[in-house]
Amino acid sequence: MKRGEMVFIKEDTICMCCNFKEIFYVVLAIHFFDFRIRAASAFKGSSALGAGVLHASRSLHTSQQSLAPLPPLPEKGGKVRYGLIPEEFFQFLYPKTGVTGPYMLGTGLLTYLLSKEIYVINHETVAAASIGIIIIYGIKKYGPSVAAFIDKLNEEKVAKAQEVKDTAMKCLDQAVQNEKKEQWRVDGRHMLFDAKRNNVAMLLEINFRERLHMVTNEVKKRLDYQIDVQNLKKRMEQEHMINWVEKNVVRSITPQQEKESIAKCISDLKILAKATQARATV
Repeated sequence: MKRGEMVFIKEDTICMCCNFKEIFYVVLAIHFFDFRIRAASAFKGSSALGAGVLHASRSLHTSQQSLAPLPPLPEKGGKVRYGLIPEEFFQFLYPKTGVTGPYMLGTGLLTYLLSKEIYVINHETVAAASIGIIIIYGIKKYGPSVAAFIDKLNEEKVAKAQEVKDTAMKCLDQAVQNEKKEQWRVDGRHMLFDAKRNNVAMLLEINFRERLHMVTNEVKKRLDYQIDVQNLKKRMEQEHMINWVEKNVVRSITPQQEKESIAKCISDLKILAKATQARATV
């Protein structure tokens, strides 16, 4: 019997260890879920980032994804009593059992487990209670500071994400402004083409006028040349005619006429000299 009792105690101990581990895991799961709710609430301010995270978490689903907007995550967890039991449990039993129904159900269930020795109180129970008290004390003592620290980390992450978002928004806004400017330039392209067309027309007109002026100058030069040729021809003819007449006149004068003309000139000079002297004496 003692050997069987020891085996029974060992089985109870194993059961107690399993129950304690399950309770411990349940408590950890509850607090981890509360931490996830806090962390998700910190990303509520960034709707685009929150939506991206939610869609990324659903990317492994094999069903067809819906593009409808997802409801926002709650900022805080649901209301609980005694740090573990959700308020919905009491509200569910209130219409059927009243206010004391959940408490009587818990008390009766605990009494049933103890009376039927489904749950045996031993040293593991004391250890579980001690660890539970330590956990509750740690949560009450350091929970707010840890939560504040985690919130601070989340706020820093959100601030960095918001900064990245603002930078991306500025870049996209600048890209939109550049695109609008390019569209404005495209709209004013016909004005530029008209100006270039007018410039080309002016260049063609200038080239035409320059060539016309060059042709005019060349024609004027040729006409001036012809006029000079004709003037030269007339002058040469006149000079030739004068020389010919002079030569013929000289040839027509005889030596006797030349002597007479010389004597006549000398006599005229003498008369002029006497007249000049007479005027001088008077």
